Amino acid sequence: MTAYLILHGWQNHRPEDHWQHWLADRLTELGHRVTYPQLPDPDAPEPEVWLAELERHLAGLDAGAERVVVAHSLSAVLWLHAAARGMPGLDAVDRVLLVAPPSGETLARYPAVARFAPPALEFTLPGPTRLVASDNDPYCAQGADTVYGTPLGLPTDVLPGAAHLDRDAGYGPWPAVLGWCLDPTVEIIARPD
Repeated sequence: MTAYLILHGWQNHRPEDHWQHWLADRLTELGHRVTYPQLPDPDAPEPEVWLAELERHLAGLDAGAERVVVAHSLSAVLWLHAAARGMPGLDAVDRVLLVAPPSGETLARYPAVARFAPPALEFTLPGPTRLVASDNDPYCAQGADTVYGTPLGLPTDVLPGAAHLDRDAGYGPWPAVLGWCLDPTVEIIARPD
């Protein structure tokens, strides 16, 4: 059994037709332990509050199980803040998938999330981490591979035309991300049309 922590982004109230909700349901059906919390105040999040929630949920993951974190959008940047600070518990995570992190330039344009601007990328992530992003994400116009993947030395899957990998881009069921959760050697590809 694997323990999964799935973290959502800004303005996400965990709608059932989002790929993260779909993923949590599929993993649960397969007998895995899944934590998919509603983070506080998703429309006006506070970085310190979300960091405290991350630390609390990491501490609650099964100690004897493989531990996997899947973070989308603002929570992908939250993970980077936690790593930059050396948050306790990060080194106990076996692998991480960061999906569609927004750029600092984008976050700065929105007062509700400007304080989440990414930290200087002068740290080493504590464990195997993979980045998945689109080649046309409106929240990371410079490209997530350029902004995050290359500076952090992350293996990156760039999906053509997948925008922000959210509901608006058609990402409800996403079998490839389920495949990666079950087997980290699986290539993450765009959802089938």
